[in-house]
Amino acid sequence: MDQADWIDETATQLADLYSRQFGGKPGGRYRISAKLLRQMARRRRLYENDIRHLSRCLFEKGYVLIDMDVFFVVMGTNSFTNYRRANDDTLGQHA
Repeated sequence: MDQADWIDETATQLADLYSRQFGGKPGGRYRISAKLLRQMARRRRLYENDIRHLSRCLFEKGYVLIDMDVFFVVMGTNSFTNYRRANDDTLGQHA
C-alpha cells in the first residue's frame, strides 16, 4: 500500500467516526490518541510529514485534524464559521 492509499483510507475512517455515535454523543468532534491513530493507519510511527498529508486529505473531506501532541482532535470545518473575527480595528484597540 503506497502513501496516498493509507492516508486516504485513514482520513476516510476518521471522517466516518465523526458521524458515528460513541462517548455518549450522537456524533461530532472527538479526540483520538496518537497510539490509536497509528493503529488505524497501520504504521509504527507517524512522522510530521505523514500528519501534514493526513490533515490535508481530511480537510478535503470537510474536517480539521488538530495535533495536540499526545492526542489529535477531529472537528468539522463548519465548526469555525461562526467564530468572531479579528480585524484591523480590533488590533488597533489593543495597541
